[in-house]
Amino acid sequence: MDIAALSIGLSQASLGQNVSIALAKKVMETSQQSNEQLLKVMQAPHPTHGNVIDVKG
Repeated sequence: MDIAALSIGLSQASLGQNVSIALAKKVMETSQQSNEQLLKVMQAPHPTHGNVIDVKG
């Protein structure tokens, strides 16, 4: 067994795992920000709520 090759392989695997975790964290942050913005939009009063009836069928 080649110790150097094993070391490189483990290092690459660790790097790949760290990149995956960082990417997952970024996706979670972005998703949370999007959800917060959506909630703000949904909670904000809108001037046309209750004033417009969609009659297109």
